[in-house]
Amino acid sequence: MTALADKHCKALPKGTPALTEAEAADLLGRLAEGWWIEGDTLSCRFKTRNFARALEIANRIGELAETEDHHPDIKLGWGYCEAGFTTHSVGGLSENDFICAARIDALGLGAGTETGS
Repeated sequence: MTALADKHCKALPKGTPALTEAEAADLLGRLAEGWWIEGDTLSCRFKTRNFARALEIANRIGELAETEDHHPDIKLGWGYCEAGFTTHSVGGLSENDFICAARIDALGLGAGTETGS
């Protein structure tokens, strides 16, 4: 089986079914610690020691999102950056959300832990 981080997002036309809770839970188990599912959103939060590091993380996630053409909602402020993925065309979570999360994990940004100086 191909690792999630080795995959790329694909277009999912409206009407494509969202993942079931069991499918989403299985994929969540393949991600680094620090990711969670709330409703139809897959999220992680990066704790940082300053705003500059939070902005750097947001920019790295943004670059990845542009490459994959799958964009999260990003919140940032002093000491944190949070990214949340959902697939609007399916009305919930899709494999694309987990692919992006795994590719973020591969960047080594440290979801859930304090990172940067």
